[in-house]
Amino acid sequence: MQETTFDKEREIASGEEFLVVGVDEAGRGPLCGPVVAAAVSYKTADYVIPEELERDFALIRDSKKLSEKQREKIYDLIQEHFYVGVGIVHADTIDRINILEATFLAMKSAIASLRPQLTKNNQRVRDEDLYILIDGNQEIPNLSLKQETVVGGDGTVRSIAAASIIAKVTRDRMILEYDQLYPQYGLAKHKGYGTKVHMDALRKYGPSPIHRMSFKPVLLSIPENANKRFSSVLKPKKG
Repeated sequence: MQETTFDKEREIASGEEFLVVGVDEAGRGPLCGPVVAAAVSYKTADYVIPEELERDFALIRDSKKLSEKQREKIYDLIQEHFYVGVGIVHADTIDRINILEATFLAMKSAIASLRPQLTKNNQRVRDEDLYILIDGNQEIPNLSLKQETVVGGDGTVRSIAAASIIAKVTRDRMILEYDQLYPQYGLAKHKGYGTKVHMDALRKYGPSPIHRMSFKPVLLSIPENANKRFSSVLKPKKG
């Protein structure tokens, strides 16, 4: 299995002494719950890994390639050795502004949460000191910071992989809490994705307050007389 490295971060930091921040998200695809983003920056400027931690750091990779138990273990390691910021955007906002804009908002919130923790020469970092690495191929719009997208970054760039783990574990923990409130949907098993179990529960019980009403599978699960404010959306367009 491919390991992530700090090669990208070292390359960027060595040129103009940027503080490099990795950003990733979790939860764009599920039918319920928040989208969560994380922004992380390694605490050691030269990106040296203590010898006794090399095996543990090798597990910092794409969160989807790790078991839940591995993610929980690495989550604690990241919290100890990285500065961490988290941004959370809930279902009602997702419905209002759409999932892509909500993802960007979560990323901006994560970066804003991270910034007070970062210093350079014992002073607060300036915009020009930061370099943001984002998983995927879409830059964050209206962000006044230098940024670069990295397709597949959660599988190659260690800071992005660390962000993916923080985002995934944070969201999964929230979903487990929601499972206690809404046990009928089986959220603990599928984490809100549109599995058969989830869809069957939606058709039987209807959506909960944490479901994303703007997502078509959720909308179509509503019985015709259950929520009339969405009935117009289901009507075929004329002409």
